[in-house]
Amino acid sequence: MSFPNPFDGASPWGEADTSKENKPMTDVVAAVAPNKFKIGLTFKAAAGYDAEWLTPSVYGATAEEVATNAVDLIKALADKGVIELASHAAKKVRETHQPTAGKGGNSTPKTFQGGKVQAASGPFGGDGDSCSHGRTLREGQGKNGPWAAMFCNAPKGSNCDPLWRQKDGSFS
Repeated sequence: MSFPNPFDGASPWGEADTSKENKPMTDVVAAVAPNKFKIGLTFKAAAGYDAEWLTPSVYGATAEEVATNAVDLIKALADKGVIELASHAAKKVRETHQPTAGKGGNSTPKTFQGGKVQAASGPFGGDGDSCSHGRTLREGQGKNGPWAAMFCNAPKGSNCDPLWRQKDGSFS
């Protein structure tokens, strides 16, 4: 049994029409060339890590164009109420959504005792903690060794004192 040669005969797509006048590539390249300059802006509602952020970017062909576009964007965000709306939306999410344990926000740190992971006992988030804003665990390495503390989630200036990890693993 023999098969016909698929390359014999005319192309199924036809021949390219070369009779049309082609436009110079410079016109096409100029139309799709990316902007040379970019500014990323960050509008953060508070100093804490849990504060809402707006992070728009502004582009332009020149630095002056980007600066003008940034001013226009900031004015438009304020005039159209985008900043206020984002703040209200973030507040609504915080009021209606509680993060699951270990996924950020107000999660309780864990300790390892007797071969099992256990929630650390201590005053934070419990009856002895007077902080009503919730707390976030932060850990680090300092010149005196590792440290950990539970920091208040309230905005800077109105937050409660941190609770530092003690040698027994509790926080006070």
